[in-house]
Amino acid sequence: MDESGPSGKSNGAVVSGSRAVRIQDVARLAEVSTATVSRALASPERVSPEARARVLEAIAKTGYVPNPAARSLRSQKTYMVLVVLPDLANTFFSRILRGIEERLFEAGYGMIISDLDGSPEKEAHFAAFTAAGRVDGAILLNGHLFGQNREGKGAPARIGIPLVALCEAIPFADIPQIEIDNRGAARRMTGHLASLGHRSIAYVSGPQNNVLERERFLGYQDGLEAAGLPFDPALVLPGDYTIESGRAAGQVLVAHSTRPTAVFCTSDEMAIGLMRTLLSAGLKVPGDISVAGFDDIEFAAVAEPALTTIRQPRRELGQTAAAVLIDLLQGRPSPLRIRLETELVLRDSVAPLQTMEKAPAMTTRTKAIKPT
Repeated sequence: MDESGPSGKSNGAVVSGSRAVRIQDVARLAEVSTATVSRALASPERVSPEARARVLEAIAKTGYVPNPAARSLRSQKTYMVLVVLPDLANTFFSRILRGIEERLFEAGYGMIISDLDGSPEKEAHFAAFTAAGRVDGAILLNGHLFGQNREGKGAPARIGIPLVALCEAIPFADIPQIEIDNRGAARRMTGHLASLGHRSIAYVSGPQNNVLERERFLGYQDGLEAAGLPFDPALVLPGDYTIESGRAAGQVLVAHSTRPTAVFCTSDEMAIGLMRTLLSAGLKVPGDISVAGFDDIEFAAVAEPALTTIRQPRRELGQTAAAVLIDLLQGRPSPLRIRLETELVLRDSVAPLQTMEKAPAMTTRTKAIKPT
């Protein structure tokens, strides 16, 4: 599979000396055939690790750049994948994107990132983009198919390319879905707080009608029940996974002279925002109140105090989603549901009740926002 043109000139874009570097140059240096070089770039799983390593080393030394346009014309593929995010500004997605890019690169694919930011116009644009064949497949982190809302209502757009859902499961969608056990992880965190003697555990929720929030809220209730603790709707505070909503929840707690002894925030950003508010008001974490989060974003370990949280294997989630999509693109079967394990990460923001300064349980009733 030679990528030089009919005139003998290479389709490579990098010139070395008096002529452009050709695929034959790479093959000669790597001591493999030109077909092996092409396979190492387009279908690396079909090449032995040793041969692929020699090819990549030869490419690095020669500066060879394959012509993606010529490759696409031959295969009728774009070798591009669309990655759909609900909010690119959310730091949670950084390692996921890295994992996706790593696996796509290994298989010879690039990626286009779509930041929907809650815009129906953007969603319609990218639905048309995919339907027009501009990409070979898509990884959806937005929790629904193009054309549907989060409740699964509305007719999904006819995309015609392989799709994979990541992190947020899409109910009733007959596509591979990669996620964690959100309910089990939230139950584990709530149970951990209860095992430290906390009997009044507040909960800061995610966005209403979000599938992640529904699962984590059920896990919170499961944890209370397993510990023999009653569910108190007054201890449920609204949030939307952002630092700002965590600060708002902290202000609710500061405004009351009586408080819970522990707070479980369903995202690290909310936990960090809440801790900032509590500390600014003169309260000590965990001396006056323990705070736990969910996700283990980069800032969790360097927060003050360092945040106890649930670690999601974000890089592995991204790698797994990309690997599943590549299987679909190359005609291989894939399971419809894959769940990866989470980890309870213990840091300084949570302490046993007996080591904290005594504080009475929260009794003032606030308007409860119960996830649906």
